[in-house]
Amino acid sequence: MLTGLALALGVAVGVDLLLGRGVSAGQVLPALLDPDSTEGRILLLVRLPRVATAVIAGAALGVAGLVLQTVLRNPLASPELTGVNTAAVLGVVVAIAFALVPTDSSVGLLLAALVAGLAGGLAVWLLVGRTDPEQQLLAGVLMAAAAGGAVLLFLALRSSRFASVVRWLVGSVDGRVWSDLQWVGPWIAGGIVVLALAGGVLPVLAGGDAHAHALGVPPRAARLLLLGGALALVAGSAAVAGALTFIGLAVPHLVRGLLGELGRWSVPAAALVGAVLLCLCDALAQIVTGLLIGSAVSERVGIPAGAVAAVAGAVTLVLSLRRQERP
Repeated sequence: MLTGLALALGVAVGVDLLLGRGVSAGQVLPALLDPDSTEGRILLLVRLPRVATAVIAGAALGVAGLVLQTVLRNPLASPELTGVNTAAVLGVVVAIAFALVPTDSSVGLLLAALVAGLAGGLAVWLLVGRTDPEQQLLAGVLMAAAAGGAVLLFLALRSSRFASVVRWLVGSVDGRVWSDLQWVGPWIAGGIVVLALAGGVLPVLAGGDAHAHALGVPPRAARLLLLGGALALVAGSAAVAGALTFIGLAVPHLVRGLLGELGRWSVPAAALVGAVLLCLCDALAQIVTGLLIGSAVSERVGIPAGAVAAVAGAVTLVLSLRRQERP
């Protein structure tokens, strides 16, 4: 199964690499063979970092969503619906709006996202403690709404810096350069490796605390370890790609559909599926942008992958809710 998913990722990366402005699909292969040409430099310095960002951020959100849904035992738990992602984006926006970190500082943005995401996650945890999953999800939605409102407030207060933070509000992998991934890439890769090594605990926690105790696994310590790992991945994704939605919500359902029960390969599978989904969302965004070329909007900015992901996420959420309502 992992081999098939790896092949799917290769196809998704190839498709995404063919699409974009500045280099036509037919020029991609010659540009790869001649990196010193104009098309080659566009490909290496603009398009490849965009695709790499989609792979890294998608993998991070896919794994984070799987961990959150398993540990919280809620099929609707995801980085955006637990408030962690929105809080991390709020940290980035505040740091930029008040010039606390340079906009090109990947380390500064990562730390801002991590601190704010941790604060948001702790707030939800302290608010509801270990109550039922529905209360946890409700608190997460409230946290996301509060963080979103705070973002709008900061934007109103610092409107002159609005243009520099808008990409984090929508969620986009466009416009990234290799230096943006210098720290975030290893951070996310390390987090995924740690969670993959601890992935055997996920099926144990999915059975509940009593089940974990019976198998000799301390549920509180295991839950904190996994939630911390998920938070680190969400912060890394938010720092480099902003408030991307849908990926963390949809990936766990797709992984369970592909693998059946959770197992040792669930985390790597979630990383691959998340990377494939975000690459496809970005590819679709590039196609729509290409269709709109010539309009006033597309001359200024491209359609962000986050907008495509948000629409797909809304449809997925509605279908999931309707499925739960069925007897």
